[in-house]
Amino acid sequence: GAGTIEFLLDGEGRYWFIEANARLQVEHAVTEMLTGLDLVEWQLRIAAGEPLPLAQDAIRFEGHAIEARLCAEDPARDFLPQSGRLALWQPAAGVRVDHALVSGMEIPPHYDSLLAKLVAHGGTRGEAREKLAAALDATLALGVTTNKSYLAAVLRDARFAGPGATTAFL
Repeated sequence: GAGTIEFLLDGEGRYWFIEANARLQVEHAVTEMLTGLDLVEWQLRIAAGEPLPLAQDAIRFEGHAIEARLCAEDPARDFLPQSGRLALWQPAAGVRVDHALVSGMEIPPHYDSLLAKLVAHGGTRGEAREKLAAALDATLALGVTTNKSYLAAVLRDARFAGPGATTAFL
């Protein structure tokens, strides 16, 4: 099988194990943007009994990638999940947008609030960050309150842009 191992890197350069999952995580698109590899295809091939196509030392990373989760939730109301009709859906061009949305669809209250994942790639973290913020600005998700403006503001915040942002930032 193929899966995901999660770690955190602390300020002193030490790695700390978080968890192991027998599946790809929702963030796998970031790795795909950095490597140019299709991890979903790899997982299916491994499940079919094929060997890994590359050894770890043959995998190359290029640039920086960052992902935002566009959710039907209201940041002004403690991120309360939202439901209703998505009157207009038009994802931004120039970034990867993983979604299954169409204009006019109903966003039900019974499931996770995740609507789409937007992933931007750039030569530097700053380029990827600004590209993602611009993509959030350009994305149209009308009819349901979302966190897109909040996400764009976080991406443009000087504290987040700098090297000192931690998990305590938000």
